[in-house]
Amino acid sequence: MNKKRHFLRGGIQREIFALVLGVIIVIIAAYTAVIAYEAHSLRVLLAEVTENQKNSISSISGETMKAIIDKTMGHSTEMEATIADNMFLSLSNDVKLLKDSAEKLLQNPEDYKPRDYAVPDPSKEGETTLQLLYEDGTDLSSDEIKDQLSLYANLSDLMESIYSKGQINACYIAIPEGAMLLTDRHSSEKYAEDGTLMTIPIHERDWYRGAMETGSLFFTDVVQDAFTDNVGIMCSIPVWNNGKIVAVIGADLYLDSMARTIADSSDTSGFNCIVNNRGHVIFSPQEEGTFQVKENEKAEDLRFSSNLDLSRFISSALQKTTDVTLLNLNEGSYYACGAPIGTIGWSLVSLVSQEALDQPTAALQNQYESIQKQAQLTINQKLAGALVTIVILVLIIAGLGILGALILSRKIVRPLKTMTDRVGALGGDNLQFLMEKTYETGNEIEVLANSFAALSAKTLQYVDEVRQVTAEKERIGAELDVANEIQASQLPRLFPAFPNRKEFDIYASMTPAKEVGGDFYDFFLVDNDHIALVMADVSGKGVPAALFMMISRVLLKARIQNGESPAEALSNLNNQLCESNEAGFFVTIWVAILDLKTGQGIAANAGHEHPALRRKDGNYELVIYRHSMAVATMEGIPFREHEFKLEPGDSFFVYTDGVAEATNAENELYGTDRMLAALNKNPDASPEETLENVSKDINEFVGDAEQFDDLTMLCVKYLGPDK
Repeated sequence: MNKKRHFLRGGIQREIFALVLGVIIVIIAAYTAVIAYEAHSLRVLLAEVTENQKNSISSISGETMKAIIDKTMGHSTEMEATIADNMFLSLSNDVKLLKDSAEKLLQNPEDYKPRDYAVPDPSKEGETTLQLLYEDGTDLSSDEIKDQLSLYANLSDLMESIYSKGQINACYIAIPEGAMLLTDRHSSEKYAEDGTLMTIPIHERDWYRGAMETGSLFFTDVVQDAFTDNVGIMCSIPVWNNGKIVAVIGADLYLDSMARTIADSSDTSGFNCIVNNRGHVIFSPQEEGTFQVKENEKAEDLRFSSNLDLSRFISSALQKTTDVTLLNLNEGSYYACGAPIGTIGWSLVSLVSQEALDQPTAALQNQYESIQKQAQLTINQKLAGALVTIVILVLIIAGLGILGALILSRKIVRPLKTMTDRVGALGGDNLQFLMEKTYETGNEIEVLANSFAALSAKTLQYVDEVRQVTAEKERIGAELDVANEIQASQLPRLFPAFPNRKEFDIYASMTPAKEVGGDFYDFFLVDNDHIALVMADVSGKGVPAALFMMISRVLLKARIQNGESPAEALSNLNNQLCESNEAGFFVTIWVAILDLKTGQGIAANAGHEHPALRRKDGNYELVIYRHSMAVATMEGIPFREHEFKLEPGDSFFVYTDGVAEATNAENELYGTDRMLAALNKNPDASPEETLENVSKDINEFVGDAEQFDDLTMLCVKYLGPDK
């Protein structure tokens, strides 16, 4: 910045001044904000206290009412549900008692005398009697039906005893042949207006079908009685004999009193209702809304209501006594409590309107609003006096802050500007930064100058070292390029390898993971009728592995050309390599000698991968057999040989573990299954095309992931003797 036009020197001085001034402004703003906040707090203090008192009253009042409801509503709901459940439990116990007695009759029928029975007698209306009812088409003259009914008539005393307790409206036993014995005191109701006895479709009645289908105790839905218009429920249970249902026992229970009780439960604050095991409301005083009673076809299963709170509540109420829960329904908000009627799987639900319970709380809250207005007026008067004091303090702090910012910025900027000029002059051959008297400030500026001086000295040293390292790296790179070329030249790489030989087609490739690798392949004619095939993998990577590879290849080739079999060659090679193997290298080798006239071959596998064989017109498959140990692991180990036979058109594929263990970015292995799939995409391909297919598939699988192992493959296709 130009000193003639501004009193601040340099960009840093201006920034320091702006920083200090900004801090002062922030402090003043924060102070002002705190004062304003406190002022606001004073304004609303009384209002908050009043509001808290209102909320406290509302909370205490609401909690008190909630506690009363929880205790009284929950207790009364559970008690009423228990009373209803006892009624159904007694009904089921009576039915089970009749069932046990009937099965006892069937176990020893000879111990019981046949007893008489008859159709209903209208003259005995009001008397408890045993009555015969039947379906249309039932042959009552059948001896089988007569014998069964005469035997079951021995239950009449027990049925009359159960009926006389006054809890049920009828009890009965029905047989599959279409007849039943019933006990009640309503004989005349079984006759039509023309005086004929009414038949009853026993097999179509819910109580009969339910017991037959479930094979156990069964409760019907709420239905109308067959002979009256009374609403009731029926409980039934099958009678078993020798693994077969031979009769069904049942009893009716009228629910008119339950319906009246539920209807009378409605008042201005709430009501009770009954929900059955299918989530349907079956008794309720409500003529509309969520808890309205509807026909089964139109009734909503409240367990699966779109109102999730309601569905959870109903599902819970059918299982256990619930806590008092607030339900927000279309017709309003209600506190609800449910208790199960366990025997039949229903639930008694009690509901109380939230609006009716919240009225006392609302009245208490209105009494505190006038107090808040008076308190707010007092606070505003006190804040007016505090405002004057705040303005004076702000002006004093601002003046002192600006003066301090000017002094501080001038002191810091001078040595920094000198340092900036010196650093800016560095470059080219001038890379040395020197300490000066100006930088000796005794603070971070002096530390910074010392750091620049030390850094410039290290930079000069580093530049010299980089020049030396670069030269050495270029020398090593050149040597590795030569090593790579030497290694590649040792392997057969001109294809077609034997253009004058028509008995086979062969192709091989090697892609090292580093500049030079430890894999190698080889193939050569042992004589005019035999070809040797080699695939090997040396442990380790780089130049050492490459040297070991070249030694192994030369020695193995020499022994096979001297007439040794694959096993003999591997055994002698193993002993030679073990003599001076101080580095601890070993090599896995697959070697085979193929007779080109007959297709007969001998192979030995020293710890190498399983080869893949493809028969003509077939697919490549792994040839799996027991391996020998790797070469150079220990002296004197034996090596097994395996004979094989190739027919014209058969192919062999051998490879190193770098193929199966190629890894993608997700750390997944390529594996032999993917390799076989790639081979079999075009199994008739030439050896060169086969290797290209596998290599392409590996590259697509690996993607951009780094290659850690050499990839070496060889494929030979036997075409048969040259004719």
